[in-house]
Amino acid sequence: MARTLHWAYFGRVDYARALALQERVRAAVRAGTANDTLILLEHPPVITLGRSADALDVRLSAAELERRGVACVRIGRGGQVTYHGPGQLVGYPIRAIGSR
Repeated sequence: MARTLHWAYFGRVDYARALALQERVRAAVRAGTANDTLILLEHPPVITLGRSADALDVRLSAAELERRGVACVRIGRGGQVTYHGPGQLVGYPIRAIGSR
């Protein structure tokens, strides 16, 4: 059976709001009340630190990041240190695994 993928472009969204959006969509997809969804957006300057990241991997101090307008966020996902910023299209696919 074919599945439908919905997608939406949200423009520039700060990381915390984008994460909350992903969690809401994930809950709806998991509950079967929404189709698989691809969220497309940009973030203001932000560095994310995944589970395997060390804060020492970030070469600038917290004060210098703040001076430059770059947020730094620890996240519960895998990965190390990732920069996202304006002009970089980010895609968050949210898909039900298994059959419905």
